Amino acid sequence: MKLNIVYKKEKEWFIGHIQEYPDYESQGKTIDELKENLIEIYNDVQKGLVPDVESFRLLEVTNR
Repeated sequence: MKLNIVYKKEKEWFIGHIQEYPDYESQGKTIDELKENLIEIYNDVQKGLVPDVESFRLLEVTNR
């Protein structure tokens, strides 16, 4: 499984989301804690435990 995580550091916390599910943010004191929290969210989404979830899609564009 490969997940793309988007995150930033705010004071003492790392805050982020899975790229395909930006509506579901989490936080952690460390990158590893943030990663674990986001994997848990991802697993809940895959099990159908998050109602009405829709994933965003990635469109890659090249500039000519």
